[in-house]
Amino acid sequence: MEYIRVTKENLEKEHICCAISNNRDIQVSSKKAWLADRLEEGLVFLKSVERGKCFIEYIPAENAWNPIDADGYMYIDCLWVSGSFKGHGYSNDLLSACIEDSKEKGKKGLCILSAAKKKPFLADPKYLAYKGFSVCDEADNGIQLWYLPFLPDAGKPRFKECARHPHIDEAGYVLYYTNQCPFNAKYVPVVEQAAKEHSIAFRAIHIESREAAQNAPSPITTYALFYNGEYVTNEQMNEAKFLKLSARSI
Repeated sequence: MEYIRVTKENLEKEHICCAISNNRDIQVSSKKAWLADRLEEGLVFLKSVERGKCFIEYIPAENAWNPIDADGYMYIDCLWVSGSFKGHGYSNDLLSACIEDSKEKGKKGLCILSAAKKKPFLADPKYLAYKGFSVCDEADNGIQLWYLPFLPDAGKPRFKECARHPHIDEAGYVLYYTNQCPFNAKYVPVVEQAAKEHSIAFRAIHIESREAAQNAPSPITTYALFYNGEYVTNEQMNEAKFLKLSARSI
């Protein structure tokens, strides 16, 4: 497999958004706008030359849009290989490239979000363990921070206190989200409209800065849904899924 690194020079012409093919789609434009700013902060987006879900996205942990203390580490936003790309060793290729690049940049190691059991849009814990990662911190909602240190005396990354105990003081549904995930540009307005039409208490909080993301009340900032103060899920929802969830909550 041949891989290409997305840069400011080729960002507009490259296909970067998961299964989305239309470069004028609002999901694509929101993601590319977010990426353009992050590229100046050291973000790396490495993808297959073929269209599809085969890429890794990582950034120096100091600049990550997550409430973690991991100075000197590289934080992996997303390692996604699926569909026809699975089973060919491409995950290993991408992770190896990240490790090599991070070592060349003098990083202490890598860190990434996962959970004891596989959750949607999070790294597979079995794969992480196979590649030598281990858990270095865990929030009350089961979201874990895994790390792969390059040096035996490298300190362990950890969640900030605001994220270790995910809770907010607000009734109804509250969604925290960023433009890191392209699907939010499409589906957050869909859920907002569904909530309005069915008189469901719902508020979406768009995280638009690194500072806000690093002080969020959840380890996951791409999509974190709360209900009556308690964390519910990080899985993006369409109208049907949200209405089904809200019906169970009544």
